[in-house]
Amino acid sequence: MNRIIKNKSKVVQKVDNNIQCLEADVCVVGAGSSGYMAAIQAARLGKKVILVDSLPVVGGQSTNSMIGLFCGLYSRTTPNYLFTYGLVEELLRDLNEENSIYFRDSGVTISIAYDEQALIRWIENQIISNKITAITGANIDQVIVKNRRIKSVDFTSRYGKISVAAKGFVDATGDAALTYSAGLPCRESDVGPVYGTQMIIIEKVNFENLPSEEEIKKTIKSKGQKFGLERHDGLVFLFPSKDRIIVNMTHIETPLDPVGASMASINGKRRADKAYAFLKEEYPQALKNSTIHAYGQLGIRQTRWIVGKKQLLAEEVRQGVKFKDSIARTTWPIELHDTLETHQWEPFESEHVHYVPFSSMTPPDIDNLVAAGRCIDADLIALSSVRVMGPCMAMGIAAAHALDLADNGSIHDIDILELQNRVNDNIERVDRLYMGNKQPC
Repeated sequence: MNRIIKNKSKVVQKVDNNIQCLEADVCVVGAGSSGYMAAIQAARLGKKVILVDSLPVVGGQSTNSMIGLFCGLYSRTTPNYLFTYGLVEELLRDLNEENSIYFRDSGVTISIAYDEQALIRWIENQIISNKITAITGANIDQVIVKNRRIKSVDFTSRYGKISVAAKGFVDATGDAALTYSAGLPCRESDVGPVYGTQMIIIEKVNFENLPSEEEIKKTIKSKGQKFGLERHDGLVFLFPSKDRIIVNMTHIETPLDPVGASMASINGKRRADKAYAFLKEEYPQALKNSTIHAYGQLGIRQTRWIVGKKQLLAEEVRQGVKFKDSIARTTWPIELHDTLETHQWEPFESEHVHYVPFSSMTPPDIDNLVAAGRCIDADLIALSSVRVMGPCMAMGIAAAHALDLADNGSIHDIDILELQNRVNDNIERVDRLYMGNKQPC
């Protein structure tokens, strides 16, 4: 017997000030690399955690912009060693077991190609297993500050308003949106834009007929301008275990205004299409059966960042200064995308390591806020090196430990030596990470 569904509905009306109130020990705003690491680490420290992001899918740019590469995670020594352990080591091992990562050694840098869908599932599984409350598609409405502390943050989503009160907050928004909305001073570039990139991932690639990354790079440089490509130093990264290539061939302005950002994203896809057409013309046998697997959300590099107790400087990066409050390290080159046609690329010697000080993550006029990721305080050049995913993950882990140490007190009064003791592996440990039958770095 068929079930008859009656056509019924109820009438609803908008109710003013209808807001859902939540409480937590830690609220992490931004679910990108630094944010999801901060949230997971805080939850494993026994904290009640709420993770909020404006995008509908967790992972920030690492999953939504199709960046496709973990950068800044390995040394350039022989043999290479991992810079960040704990949760990051766990992430790499889990993705490796799924055949979802691929090591790339260019001779200058080491990066890891990854499957963005596998990364999304890993983050979501961590959210569930660690009992984290995730709120996606929610934007900051207002920040309530009293007596040098953020008391609560109000968010608006298409489903209604949410107010989150917490002991401590992490600004992992990338654009310092939480810090800025709290009325605290922030920095922006005063020498022109830092360009983002419209990434695309191309699949069904015949690698037998595709030259090396270096040869493709030379072809882009010598022929791209005649084809009408605005960026002359575009890059293509190979991901042969997935029959994919990751295309990073555009420079797109990423303004901090809603109309400009929206239109930049739309126009960015047109430029990415032109880059794809160029590659198909140059390598017809390799790409004749290819398709675009995905367009990423417009990738953003540097827009707005906090004013911290300390600003990390370019010369400190170049000199490899190890600070008394270092909590993360990397050897990723200076990578400043400050012109439409090209970018500054300044690799370091093989033994070089530079560090992120905790004081660059803490606005001085607030007691329960830590920034993590690409919105920490650094000058334009220094930030271009420490904003990549490897050190951002380490910053997120350190932020969680710092808020745990602060509890109801001030983030500025914690025992820095105890914080460093907790993250010691991420500033001192020198171990290779073997990946089964994968090429070890």
